[in-house]
Amino acid sequence: MIEVTAEDIESVLDLSSLENRLEGLKVSYREGDPYPHILLENFLDPEAYRRSVEEFKDLDNQNWTNYIHANERKFSHNDSAEWGPTLQSVLRELNSPRFVSFLGEMIGVKDLVCDPSLEGGGLHQSTNGGFLNIHADFTVHPHHRHWRRRANLLLYLNEDWKSEYGGDLELWAKDMSHCVEKVAPLGNRALIFTTDADSFHGHPEPMTCPEGVARRSLALYYFTIEESPDVRSTNYRARPGDGLHAIPIYLDRQLLRCYDWMKRRLGLSDELVSKLFRGKDRLTRRGDKH
Repeated sequence: MIEVTAEDIESVLDLSSLENRLEGLKVSYREGDPYPHILLENFLDPEAYRRSVEEFKDLDNQNWTNYIHANERKFSHNDSAEWGPTLQSVLRELNSPRFVSFLGEMIGVKDLVCDPSLEGGGLHQSTNGGFLNIHADFTVHPHHRHWRRRANLLLYLNEDWKSEYGGDLELWAKDMSHCVEKVAPLGNRALIFTTDADSFHGHPEPMTCPEGVARRSLALYYFTIEESPDVRSTNYRARPGDGLHAIPIYLDRQLLRCYDWMKRRLGLSDELVSKLFRGKDRLTRRGDKH
């Protein structure tokens, strides 16, 4: 791999082009179904995308936090100081005042702010068997009571993703009656969507990607600062036809609500719960073998 520094990367994103298309993008976003969203292809400069894929570390890195429980199986890394220079440049650009201002204009939200702590966001990856049940995201930042979550940006960093692997992000109707749209996690594709209490999404079917292949993305969340936003934890929901599978989804949702409550009041970290989930998962798999 060629050694690069942040100074070698002049621009990771043609923001001027996006700004010139703003009026059309605003209409496309507003008309998104089942809730406002937009899909932007070839989002990064091709060279910046190539380098970002190269810098994305495998799961043998000890600093990946695992989210392994009844409602999801994925891994996260939100310490950007340990990322490669291109990924750091991408993060700086997408959290820059200019981009955040553009994003706010596009989605129709004034005074949008980014989250430098990347709470719940950052680099994500899921391997074979990974999944994420349908859910609506938490509505308020865990460590900032007045930060209301308004939008997600998911940038997919999968160089050669095949449809048979699964992993399409499903956007569900607000009444959870059916899936309205599926978004394949193709490389250099950015999905931006509104995060209301009924913006249900996920990829609930366990993936079948081969050994050494992972579903990879950069997830960024944007907020507004408000007086007293309504606080809700991540709301996992069963799909029609899930049958008895709805029981562990519900029970796990209650457990996570308790954790969310403690996290907000006691300052618990995701690293701690990651260790607990990892231990629980090992015990469960050991029990399945007997």
